[in-house]
Amino acid sequence: MPILDQELRLPEIRQGVNLSPVIKNITQKDINLYAEASGDFNPIHIDEAFAAKTPLGGTIAHGMLILAYVSEMMIKAFGQRWISAGKLAIRFKAPARPKDIITISGIINSIEHKGDTSYAACNVEARNQNGKIVVTGETMVKL
Repeated sequence: MPILDQELRLPEIRQGVNLSPVIKNITQKDINLYAEASGDFNPIHIDEAFAAKTPLGGTIAHGMLILAYVSEMMIKAFGQRWISAGKLAIRFKAPARPKDIITISGIINSIEHKGDTSYAACNVEARNQNGKIVVTGETMVKL
């Protein structure tokens, strides 16, 4: 199924439905590739010797890399509707690091109706392998 199709991918759109999670193994290679794609070469992301001397104690993934994984989950659930009309409000809680296994999950919190249009409001989060929240937030997608 093409990623840009118009079809909703969830079998049922209603409050309480869990979105299919996305699980990512973060590697320094992923972080370096994201730095190249984004142009963000901040040494906290790519210079292991520099980052080891900071209070963070090592390199961390770009926040936008983690948000790309959140968006991947939303695309899997809502397809083109997420790409063309999705909104995201996120709070960063902790850094994601190389060797972390990040699980992105979400749930449809409510279905809202505004005029003739319906929207799915979802709670989303990313947790590392220890259960620590890395990212939390809300999304809104036009149905």
